[in-house]
Amino acid sequence: MENLRGKQKHYLRGEAHNMRPLFAVGKNGLSQEWLAQLVGALDKRELIKVNILQNADVTTAEVKAAIEENTSITVVQTIGRVLVLYMPASHEDDQHYSLEVDKL
Repeated sequence: MENLRGKQKHYLRGEAHNMRPLFAVGKNGLSQEWLAQLVGALDKRELIKVNILQNADVTTAEVKAAIEENTSITVVQTIGRVLVLYMPASHEDDQHYSLEVDKL
C-alpha cells in the first residue's frame, strides 16, 4: 500500500469521477480469488472503482480493510458503497496514472 499525499489523491479522485464500477462485491463476499482478479485488473488499469452490492454480507469498512491488508492496493476514496482503488502498474506500457501521480 502506497501513502499518497493530498494532491495525488485529489488527482486520482478527479480521474475516477466519470468511471463506472468495474468490480462488485456480492453475497459471496471477499475471496482470495476475487482479490487476485482485482490485483490483475489494477496492474493493467491502475485506477478502478468497486461497487459493494446491497446483498453483500460485508460492510464498506470491512472491504476496505481486507483490500489494504491483503494487497498492495491503495483505497483512494470511499463514496457510500463505492471504493476508488489505485495501484501503480508493473509494466511501463500500462503506466498512465502513476506517471502523473509521481509528478505531483
